[in-house]
Amino acid sequence: MSSSPIASGPLARRNSRRVIISHGAREIVVGGGAPVMVQSMTNTDTADAIGTAIQIKDLARAGSEIVRLTVNTPEAAAAVPAIREQLDRMGVDVPLVGDFHYNGHTLLTDYPECAQALSKYRINPGNVGKGAKRDTQFAQMIEVACKYDKPVRIGVNWGSLDQALLARIMDENAGRAEPWSAQAVMYEALVTSAIENAQRAEELGMAGDKIILSCKVSGVQDLIAVYRELARRCDYPLHLGLTEAGMGSKGIVASTAALSVLLQEGIGDTIRISLTPEPGGDRTKEVVVGQEILQTMGLRKFTPMVIACPGCGRTTSTVFQDLADKIQTFLREQMPVWKGKYPGVEAMNVAVMGCIVNGPGESKHANIGISLPGTGESPAAPVFIDGEKKMTLRGERIAEEFQNVVLQYVESHYGQGSHA
Repeated sequence: MSSSPIASGPLARRNSRRVIISHGAREIVVGGGAPVMVQSMTNTDTADAIGTAIQIKDLARAGSEIVRLTVNTPEAAAAVPAIREQLDRMGVDVPLVGDFHYNGHTLLTDYPECAQALSKYRINPGNVGKGAKRDTQFAQMIEVACKYDKPVRIGVNWGSLDQALLARIMDENAGRAEPWSAQAVMYEALVTSAIENAQRAEELGMAGDKIILSCKVSGVQDLIAVYRELARRCDYPLHLGLTEAGMGSKGIVASTAALSVLLQEGIGDTIRISLTPEPGGDRTKEVVVGQEILQTMGLRKFTPMVIACPGCGRTTSTVFQDLADKIQTFLREQMPVWKGKYPGVEAMNVAVMGCIVNGPGESKHANIGISLPGTGESPAAPVFIDGEKKMTLRGERIAEEFQNVVLQYVESHYGQGSHA
């Protein structure tokens, strides 16, 4: 037997600077010990102001605390103020981040209303020009950010790495007695690019608490290695995410595998899950996945969690699957209203179990739980509230009746005047 209790939970958060991203009265704090933020990005044509505003509203309603949008053309830059205005009219105060590549210096200079409407700029140092132009164009973007007091994310990407910097590091490597591998050289180039460009931004007059860094790659082990080193060598807040996570389960698994390791080590201040949506798929899924990563790791709470068994030969009926799906959808749909009306409800757990083996036990551990009858079991579903059996549901309306039980619990335990 161990002489001390078994430890649980992530390592202490890495110390980092505190960056504020704001719009009006809304302030999002990144780094400095603040909770890890969830952000997302639109995939609409930004020039379509109405379509883009609608998607941003959906992303914000799903829980995205920051939304990034592409600003790649004069038409897109001209639409940004209209998008911001439309969102304000809809009561959506989520801060907007402009994603700039190649011509960002021109767009930010030529469209000052766009520069003002955005809450933050994303700059890819590998895509701001070459040679002397690179220094000038990078400086122009930093100058605009300073003028309007906007924070920036300096986002390095291994698909568009500064080739001059990479060549310099390769030359340095060639002079080593024992040269590093090509992979190690790539890692060093990513980290060096991020830190050197951040330092350059500060030299140009940007405050150190206005800078967030990222080093995006596609491989899980590559991401972990790069961010461990980036975290070791600087104290800027870090944005985590694979640059192309992929579609469906592959994208979810890859993102979860990479980000969970880093978050467990206390690394990361804001995350984005770059899922490739299926044709016609819902863009908000990347927000849900990001929230669920943080919530299942115990780092944040966003919405009541539904615990459900996987099913087996004892559960040939699909009743518990249907109920678990309905309850989970119901809870998530209610959260935009509940988070203001019922403080603390996001910590609630609901168990929907399929048979007598683990059903009663798991249900007792949850705030509210139901143990549905498995194959051959009595057609009765005991309901447990805070560990005690309170009722038994029967008949064809179990789902509706249980949903009402959940709603009554929320109102009585988290409503005004409750002591939950």
